[in-house]
Amino acid sequence: MEFPAYLATMPMHAITEIHGEPGLLARFRLEIEAFDDIARGRLTAALDLAADLHRDDRRVREPYLNHLLRVAIRMMHHYQVRDVDVIVAGLLHDAVEDHPAELAGPGTAENPTAAALAALAARFGPRVARLVGAVTNPAYDPGRDRHAQYREHVAASLDREPWARVIKVSDFTDNGVGVIHTIGPKVARSAAKYRPLVPVYRDLIARPDTPLSAPVKRHIFGQLDLAEERFSAILDQPN
Repeated sequence: MEFPAYLATMPMHAITEIHGEPGLLARFRLEIEAFDDIARGRLTAALDLAADLHRDDRRVREPYLNHLLRVAIRMMHHYQVRDVDVIVAGLLHDAVEDHPAELAGPGTAENPTAAALAALAARFGPRVARLVGAVTNPAYDPGRDRHAQYREHVAASLDREPWARVIKVSDFTDNGVGVIHTIGPKVARSAAKYRPLVPVYRDLIARPDTPLSAPVKRHIFGQLDLAEERFSAILDQPN
């Protein structure tokens, strides 16, 4: 498939709409050209594993891998991340939550999450596993509001892991700012779920130990403002 020379400058949702998964894969390959051979090998291995684990998963109208690619590309391009562990964890950030048994292998029914994280540590190192663990949702108490528990988990988990904040805010941007690319009842559900997290992420990104430059933080704050505008347009319509 032929892609335009300006693919490296296209917004990711535009690539998604026009070129689909092949376009996002091509953009990912353009981004990792800046890394050395060893780093590219690790990033490619993580992408291959993510593609295999999520091969049958969908996000409404698209393959789930598109979301993972956008999270990783955003970190490299917009957040200027060159830490390979962080990008690998971004590609695999939903692997343990969505496919723990497949990732860990047979004989891990007792604690598949722990076994899946151990498998990631064996393959990509303990830091990658720790970062993925920080953005993996725990088992929720069925007697409490699921969204409230999600917000509590995000605030507590990211408080301890500055680099996990970077992964999670890229994930949030794809889900929150990108909510207008969703259709059906999920639009309002997603807006209601993510809206209360805007001030949480704003605080986390503003912290001095969040390892991003001042211009990148300003970019993220702008994206959080845009997410709030979109949530308001979805949820605050007059009766």
